[in-house]
Amino acid sequence: MSAQTDQRCGLAPQHVSDGRRPRRTVWPGTGTGPKRARLRHIDGIWITEVDRPAEGIRLAVKDLFDTAGLTTTYGSVIFAEHVPAETAEAVRRLEAAGYANVGKANLHEFAYGTTSLNVHFGAVPNPIAPDRIAGGSSGGSAAALAAGLADAALGTDSGGSIRIPSACCGTVGLKPTYELVPLDGCFPLAPSFDHAGPMARDVAACTAMMHAIVPGFEEDPLESLEEVRVGVAWLEHADPGIRERVRQATELFPRRDHLDLPFAEGTFPLFMREVADVHRALFPDNADAYGPEVRAKIERCLDVSDGDAQAAGKTRELYREHVAELADGFDLIVTPTLPIVAPPAADATNDAFRDRLTQFTYPINVLGRPALALPCGPAEDGLPASVQLVGRPNEDSLVLAAGALLETALASLDRGRAA
Repeated sequence: MSAQTDQRCGLAPQHVSDGRRPRRTVWPGTGTGPKRARLRHIDGIWITEVDRPAEGIRLAVKDLFDTAGLTTTYGSVIFAEHVPAETAEAVRRLEAAGYANVGKANLHEFAYGTTSLNVHFGAVPNPIAPDRIAGGSSGGSAAALAAGLADAALGTDSGGSIRIPSACCGTVGLKPTYELVPLDGCFPLAPSFDHAGPMARDVAACTAMMHAIVPGFEEDPLESLEEVRVGVAWLEHADPGIRERVRQATELFPRRDHLDLPFAEGTFPLFMREVADVHRALFPDNADAYGPEVRAKIERCLDVSDGDAQAAGKTRELYREHVAELADGFDLIVTPTLPIVAPPAADATNDAFRDRLTQFTYPINVLGRPALALPCGPAEDGLPASVQLVGRPNEDSLVLAAGALLETALASLDRGRAA
């Protein structure tokens, strides 16, 4: 395992398990009595559920974040018995602000996937559509919100892993600006693409979480959607129902124009090389303990050459410069979050579906810009569409303020339709 992985996760060799699944156990906690943890994978939402959480706002923590004294698996059976000594910084800040960890949410194995169909701990169900995926990799976090098991959730996003499950489950999620939220104590996927951020059922709750995890966070005083100029992109690539709902959402911005925004072609070898570096030491002796899908992806990542990774890095820099030029003069970029509604679980292992799920989210990780996923009404099969608001770097507060106003306007629009 890389030195970076050791440092960020606080792992020691004795924490690597012999491949057994988690078992029911009791871990010491803090305060006047023990903290009891029930390890479950039957319902698929939780990997570790806290029986008697502290008082506070109910928080689901993606099981990629370390929690002291509480089993943390990273979605892998390799770490089924791993109990960290320290709590990840983002979790610690939330707990200090009055949030109470009610459980470690299930996820795609090692956060490397978009379905959260975890072969070790069960498939994460979608509470609003039982035959559909919850999305990934922060699927358990979104599902806990949609099922009413938590009021807030902490997720990670390397290619869409906060926004994809938020879209699939009809919830809200923010991928903040790169490096705004600390990732100390979080198992990495592709470090220069990785983000941590809030997930909730509305924008206000995401904003409240940002106050907790970003010291000095200030809200933007935006009063009207008329104050922002937006560039609208990628509608033509979405399914008809999604396209129509997002188009209606964009019409609530009076100052809007089409933006011919390219995709981040040629950058993915860099992502893959970073994944390979994270797993380079762990994989050889534990390959059989990886699930078949993730194992195959890691093998492909390990084949990426130095030259291909370096070329992809240069392409990323050029892409960032090009988008900055194209988006100059726009306060926000508005796109669909996903081109499709949550696909059936039976179809989700199809590579074409997986590629489509990251089509509109992955480029924003390449850019490192803040992006909010917000439900915007029913689309195909009555399932939710989601609109994505993308801001300039470090303008997360503007993204959230515009998202809150748009959320209110969409609710008013829905009431008008129902009348």
